Amino acid sequence: MIHKKPVKNRYASLVESIFLSKYKDGAKEVCFRRDDFTPTAKKLHIKLPKNLGDVVYSIRYRMALPPAIAKTQPPGQEWVIEGRGRSLYVFRLKAINRIVPNPELAPIKIPDATPEIVAAYALSDEQALLAKVRYNRLLDIFLGVAAYSLQNHLRTTVTGLGQVEIDEIYVGLDKRGRQYVIPVQAKGGNDRLSTVQARQDVACCTEKYPQLLCRPISAQFIDADRIALFELAQCGDEIRIVEERHYQLVPADQISGDDLRAYDA
Repeated sequence: MIHKKPVKNRYASLVESIFLSKYKDGAKEVCFRRDDFTPTAKKLHIKLPKNLGDVVYSIRYRMALPPAIAKTQPPGQEWVIEGRGRSLYVFRLKAINRIVPNPELAPIKIPDATPEIVAAYALSDEQALLAKVRYNRLLDIFLGVAAYSLQNHLRTTVTGLGQVEIDEIYVGLDKRGRQYVIPVQAKGGNDRLSTVQARQDVACCTEKYPQLLCRPISAQFIDADRIALFELAQCGDEIRIVEERHYQLVPADQISGDDLRAYDA
């Protein structure tokens, strides 16, 4: 008889079993395939999830690693899951590198230009965040360029990585005529910003738009009206934060003269 478990426990059990079946002491990488989920679910008497991609997504961005996997991490390093091709993934040890909002950073007040009907009908935190970034021209303000939304949820394949999806992609232009491609990673709720997704975004833009300068952005809700934006850069094999700003969306009459003078300091 197949026993149903809560989704998170089911996902964690599947990934933990696959990892431990392939891990060797001292390994820096552990490869697995999407096909591994079917025999593993059968072995564990777990109902196979319908969306196997969501299993990998959840472990990457929503859930802590199962303890049996986490305890194999050397000090200062962590396992991340990267794509290696079609339906092929790899656990890879990387230096711990978090993209999290700095709680000490003062927010910059911006008149909220989000249409109320858009805010009312956004179906997810991610959709609401992307809409607020777009309608308030936050990329223009943050980067100092004219930025134009090119496509939402661009799904494509990248050599050596397999399928990737970019939450939203912009193209931009600055006062000197330089042109940019700006991939945006957006996370709301309990989802975590990921250096893995940022690396995939850079790889995708480098391959698809080689003539444009890539400026990857990560965006996250701090709360319903405060948004953290990060400009990132790839330094060797690592993703680093170049700049961080927090924007607070408010009615225009809530921005005082004192606020404006403070921004001029």
